[in-house]
Amino acid sequence: MRQIYTRRRTETLDYMQSMLGQLRTMAEAERCDMLAYLIEMAYLEASDIIRGERPARVQQGGRRGVA
Repeated sequence: MRQIYTRRRTETLDYMQSMLGQLRTMAEAERCDMLAYLIEMAYLEASDIIRGERPARVQQGGRRGVA
């Protein structure tokens, strides 16, 4: 069961990364530099998660009191 979850999660992340790549290309074509940059950061984050270099969740410890 865990293997099925892992495969589905990887497929989902691969799809998200593909969509982010397309969105980045669109933002660059429209010369929306900041938007393209932010999408690129999300693209790289997805890549890191897929490769196991970064956790999917960020711990909440340091964000207390932030609305």
